[in-house]
Amino acid sequence: MVAHQLAARGISAPRVLEAMRSVPRHIFVEEALQDSAYEDYPIPIGEGQTISQPYMVALMTELLDLNAESVVLEIGTGSGYQAAVLAQLAKQVYSVERIGKLAAKARIVLDQLKCYNVQIRVGDGTLGWSDHAPYNGIVVTAGAPAVPEALNDQLADNGKLVIPVGNRFSQVLQIITKHTNRLDTKTSCHCVFVKLIGKNGWSE
Repeated sequence: MVAHQLAARGISAPRVLEAMRSVPRHIFVEEALQDSAYEDYPIPIGEGQTISQPYMVALMTELLDLNAESVVLEIGTGSGYQAAVLAQLAKQVYSVERIGKLAAKARIVLDQLKCYNVQIRVGDGTLGWSDHAPYNGIVVTAGAPAVPEALNDQLADNGKLVIPVGNRFSQVLQIITKHTNRLDTKTSCHCVFVKLIGKNGWSE
């Protein structure tokens, strides 16, 4: 997976590639789907949600440009796979999931992997998690109609927010870097994510 789907497609950060090697993706999906766990496409995890394709997980992680002292906010815990990858790279990961059943399942798997530097909260991810702000990196694993202002506010100076923005069916990956009171936005690639549902996202 790492050699053919990630490195061959331009993922080059050594720490990101090593994190992707070290996290066993198959334990985050149902047993019946584990034979497909290392293929480069999303896999259903129940509740109308998916585990993102490995390339997209690696790309979004690389764009965050984390170091060992980084504090990261993830919006959309899902299976917990992205959080587990982030846990290898950052000091602390905070993750918000709106579906309690998914959050509970993710916690079990993350504990199996000893990812004790990940905290999960059930709530509206479009509001962020202000208790632990500011964050050096924020990653949103669902497509938003616009960037929630709360996430911009909770970003640290020189921090990066990686978020898919667009309509319900197609988005563009945006990378927002905060410089004091200025936000610089760049785009990476087209992508398709499940909807970001919440007060500052899509309605159910």
